[in-house]
Amino acid sequence: MRQTQWSLTQFTLFVLAAVLMSTLNAQPGVIETPTHRFVKAQDGVWLGTGSGSVYTMSNVMVLVGQNDTFVVDSHVTPTAARALLDALPALTDKPVRWLVNSHYHFDHAHGNQAFPAGIEIIGHEFTRQKLNGEAGNVLEENTFRSFSDPVAETVADLAQQAAAESDPDRRARLQERLRVQREYLEAIPEVQPTPPNITLQDKMTLFQAVEGGSREIQLLHFGRAHTGGDVVIFLPEEKVVFTGDMMLPGLSYMGDGHVDEWPDSLEGLKGLDFDYWLPGHGPVMDSKEPIDNFQAFLRDLWLKTGRLYREGISWKQAAEQIDMTNHSVNFPQIRRAGVDPRAVRRMYQLLDQRR
Repeated sequence: MRQTQWSLTQFTLFVLAAVLMSTLNAQPGVIETPTHRFVKAQDGVWLGTGSGSVYTMSNVMVLVGQNDTFVVDSHVTPTAARALLDALPALTDKPVRWLVNSHYHFDHAHGNQAFPAGIEIIGHEFTRQKLNGEAGNVLEENTFRSFSDPVAETVADLAQQAAAESDPDRRARLQERLRVQREYLEAIPEVQPTPPNITLQDKMTLFQAVEGGSREIQLLHFGRAHTGGDVVIFLPEEKVVFTGDMMLPGLSYMGDGHVDEWPDSLEGLKGLDFDYWLPGHGPVMDSKEPIDNFQAFLRDLWLKTGRLYREGISWKQAAEQIDMTNHSVNFPQIRRAGVDPRAVRRMYQLLDQRR
């Protein structure tokens, strides 16, 4: 009798899970897999985000064509990239032909090596220089180390929290977070920076066969911004642009940025005719207003940082003193004085160069 009841319970749970998955996938323009969630921006244009079961960190854009698939960005590790490749059959059975890196940062390009041999990896000339070691070892740079070195401490902290937690539900959630972060920690040593084998300087246009014709794909570099080689991917017919980390719904990381040039580079983005923009982190966006807000923030930050620089204040002290709370209406994460010291150190480097 117990065996029969248990079987019925299993069957009921199976049916409920199937109904739940069906409901999720029934949402207009949403496809769920165990590792990824794909949101449809336009026909054949998808924004992919991690579900949380694998640490992916960044978004991807997937363009499904008649004969092939076009992917923008490759996630944070080869493990995450393989999870993406395993998830793509939920969208299409067409093979990946192109991979574009929006920029060189680890969370967008360290999955490159996991993509199939023979595909074309495309990026800005600067991105190639960074990933092929010509411009230094990215695995030893402050950006990569400042994000990756603390992962071991995060794992230890989560293990301690899970062991001390008495509530079963909270313990289960902590254990799941621990599993994901531990797998991420184990995946980091596998990374071998893999550069683009095709590069652009200002513009490249590709055409992907789609039903009834072809999709125009413009790769555009408007100037230095989040890095020295940011590329946005613009689809003029679909009126969609993928912005990478050059433009996010919130504040972008500025530790390798050109804050003095960034606002002008964003003018190029604003000049495109698009209805939706897909960021490197965050959801599909349909308003250009955040671009104006971010430009105002960047210009103000540059002025305030320059003032303290000229007063002889150290970059560490300046990071504590700079007050950007006048922008908190547009960026609610700003609650008090102080900005990311990595951003201030970078701006001081740029100011030193000007001298």
